[in-house]
Amino acid sequence: MTDILIYGDTVRSAELRHEVPITIPDPFLYAEREGVKHVFVSSLEIARVRELDGIVAHPNEEIGYDELIASGVHREEMYKTLVLNACRLIGLTSATVPRFFPLELADHLRADGIELTPSREPFALRRRVKSKTELEGIRRAQRACEAALDAVRELLRAAEENGSAGLEVDGKPLTSEWLKRRIGEVFAEHDVLGDEFIVSHGPQSARGHEMGSGQIKAGEPIVIDLWPRDRETGCFADMTRTYVVGEPPAPLVEFHRLVLEALEKAIDDIKPGVPGRDVFVGTCDIFQAAGYRTPLSKEPGEVLEDGFIHGLGHGVGLEVHEEPGMGMASRDPLIAGDVVTVEPGLYNPGFGGCRLEDLVLVTEDGAENLTDYPYDLAP
Repeated sequence: MTDILIYGDTVRSAELRHEVPITIPDPFLYAEREGVKHVFVSSLEIARVRELDGIVAHPNEEIGYDELIASGVHREEMYKTLVLNACRLIGLTSATVPRFFPLELADHLRADGIELTPSREPFALRRRVKSKTELEGIRRAQRACEAALDAVRELLRAAEENGSAGLEVDGKPLTSEWLKRRIGEVFAEHDVLGDEFIVSHGPQSARGHEMGSGQIKAGEPIVIDLWPRDRETGCFADMTRTYVVGEPPAPLVEFHRLVLEALEKAIDDIKPGVPGRDVFVGTCDIFQAAGYRTPLSKEPGEVLEDGFIHGLGHGVGLEVHEEPGMGMASRDPLIAGDVVTVEPGLYNPGFGGCRLEDLVLVTEDGAENLTDYPYDLAP
């Protein structure tokens, strides 16, 4: 049995939040020694950690905190000695650590004989099968996405065209910024966090993660991509829809038809044991048959800017982008408990793009779509 060390806080470290499912904003040590889970924290956090099932909680006083204070060690240097003392207390001499384990701490531990091996895979595997609590958080965040899109559609339906200036609501310009503010209000009502999200329109919508700005016009694509984080669990959702106010141009209608076909096929193809790349290839086949370029058809070294320009999806959980992937390099098989996005898209620089994105739970015999929302271009 491999011993484990993780050092960080549960706000920024997904590996740590998975093991210690509460918000602890200051860095602390998590250690597994022969299968026993240990957490070393300050007195400020010890009471909450003691309430967690299956974790042995240690106050920092147990590993020399008071002695270090008395010796005059600078507070920013103290953590290295505390971690070393914790390893000695539980008899840990070697451990696997995440790729982003602090370098300064790793150097200190290695200098004192602790062997550390950084690795991505074991920590990714731990997080792929979502716990009941994590799934509840993902579902709450997903419902918040849908409520936000309800508010967006209400504004889009109320919009009126004012000549070449663009769309207005009650005489005020309807902008990406206005829609973002409304989305933020809905997120706050649903107790989710969302500092950034995409409300792009027209040619902006063909530029990947362009966040979007300015007044929206009739007849242009409006791509809305939301990835809020549930406040209680720290888990994300991820969802995209594309809209148009007024008569949709013929190229956008074709984009939308093909993208929806690709999304539905991909969800049908998702099963445990299927490599993510295989699902991605099915999407490329649909787009290539219709004459659009994809990562499978481009030349080596070519930068693809039109057609299907990205992967099909990615894992979602304590990070908005995590394992597993569904793209060119995604050869790992899907497993029951994965939560993944399915987000095919087509893009034309100078015109815009269309992307649809649902959130899917891989089940024992297929997939459950966690997204319950219409796909229509008309808001």
